[in-house]
Amino acid sequence: MAEYRLNTAELRSAAPSLRAGDRVYLSGTIYTARDQAHLALFRLLDAGEELPLEIKDAVIYYAGPTPGRGDMPTLSCGPTTSGRMDGFTPRLLELGLAAMIGKGPRSQAVKDSIVKNGAVYLCATGGAGALIAKSIVSLKEIAFLDLGCESLKRLEVRDLPLIVGIDCRGGDIFLEGAKYAQ
Repeated sequence: MAEYRLNTAELRSAAPSLRAGDRVYLSGTIYTARDQAHLALFRLLDAGEELPLEIKDAVIYYAGPTPGRGDMPTLSCGPTTSGRMDGFTPRLLELGLAAMIGKGPRSQAVKDSIVKNGAVYLCATGGAGALIAKSIVSLKEIAFLDLGCESLKRLEVRDLPLIVGIDCRGGDIFLEGAKYAQ
């Protein structure tokens, strides 16, 4: 397996080189959105209204960061189960979403959409939210503030440790896991 240090702005162009099982240390801007934030985004889309983020080439992390303390923007920011967002994901990929970050397998419809749109699904380690928080440089709530920890947030990250879960060719560590366990 290969190892990459990428900026979020490079993900779209790097996607063809990434393979399921590769390690990625990601830096740049990502957005958090869980179930309720996805519902709010889709209400805006369905109403033809402007979104609070530019979806094209964006990275969405399925997480709800806890409040920070001192110089830490958040104390914990672990991934939530990605499959809960599967009903939303193909439409966002069609709109240009470059990558998603979460944990767990994805539906066939999402995998097909990842391949069709040249995107990538990255996995963060579940249960390691406090360690992941060390990669978060800044955090700002940008929309849906009434949702609390599920509000839409913009994070700046540095060397966020991830694994390519599903690549843009359809490689899937959840189907071929033993092959990638090295």
